[in-house]
Amino acid sequence: MSERSVSRAKQEKRWYTVLAPEQFDRQELGETPADEPEKVYDRTIETTLGELNNNASENNTKLTFKINDVGSDSAYTEFKEHSLTRDYLRSLVRRGASKIEAYVTVLTTDDYRVQVQPVAFTTKKADASQEKAIREQMVEMVEEAAAERTFEELISSIVEGRLSSGIYGEAKTIYPLRRVEIQKTTLEAHPEEVAEEEATAVDVDEEDVATGD
Repeated sequence: MSERSVSRAKQEKRWYTVLAPEQFDRQELGETPADEPEKVYDRTIETTLGELNNNASENNTKLTFKINDVGSDSAYTEFKEHSLTRDYLRSLVRRGASKIEAYVTVLTTDDYRVQVQPVAFTTKKADASQEKAIREQMVEMVEEAAAERTFEELISSIVEGRLSSGIYGEAKTIYPLRRVEIQKTTLEAHPEEVAEEEATAVDVDEEDVATGD
């Protein structure tokens, strides 16, 4: 490729301003270059809640967004993942205390499938039955939260700490807790993907019935 054609290729690249989803006030996340708009789709961009809110104390919360729409000079994103930094989670661990984790896959009221990972840190070592009871409480409250909320509402309650505070309030009656956090939240499937999976499952079930006869 000649120097002239290389420079032309560079000139043809356009920079798109990447914007956060509406629930995060469409804040600018950065820029991404592409010579064709189609190449911008599905790119991911990471930021922290601290950067979005201009609050350094929230930098331990990481947010990942994925580009799902492109305009003339803007790229729009959707929420993909929320997680807490390893350093922050490590700082919550204490010797002689329990760390209790759970993995919960839920459907929101508008049929988004989300995996939520709550974690509780006790003040001292809990026994196995207490750990089990706390884990069950966390799972139950995450399921209840999803059953009552849209995807956007669920993500807001997790990112803003309301869900973890609610779990802490209930679970601390089982055994003294120092902290409850949602350590990770991942969007697993959109409503249309969930509907497609359900339709496929129904087709398989009907085939099983047919062969059973």
